[in-house]
Amino acid sequence: MADHSPNPERTDRMQTLAASNEISAYLPIVLMILAAIGFGVINLVGTFLLGPRRAGQRKGETYESGMTPVGTARKRFNIRFYLIAMVFLVFDVEVIFLYPWAQTFTSLDPMSDASTIWLLRIFFFLFTTLVAYLYGYRKGVFKFD
Repeated sequence: MADHSPNPERTDRMQTLAASNEISAYLPIVLMILAAIGFGVINLVGTFLLGPRRAGQRKGETYESGMTPVGTARKRFNIRFYLIAMVFLVFDVEVIFLYPWAQTFTSLDPMSDASTIWLLRIFFFLFTTLVAYLYGYRKGVFKFD
């Protein structure tokens, strides 16, 4: 009769291996974060060390793409600019989510309950996008005159 009791030494070794595999799965993410932080720090330090330090009245003036600045920079913008930005974000997010949804939807069984739920979800998503578009249209966001 064979003894099927687990070997505690082997079990500990397997748990250690599994834990190291879980940690190593995050290594690429950690490396990317470190690279991004390092890139930012190197650019800031390099600019500070290598950048010019001359000061003067002309250098301290406001620069507007070669034009002489007129008025104040604190003027109010029309709300239409902010509405255009919000409508752009709504459509941008829609496009980002439509592609993975389409990829997943094509792999579902056409007559299953899961495909019906996925279809209803995307109809709801498109409906909310349509509501955002109609809101912007009624507010005159798309009139550029």
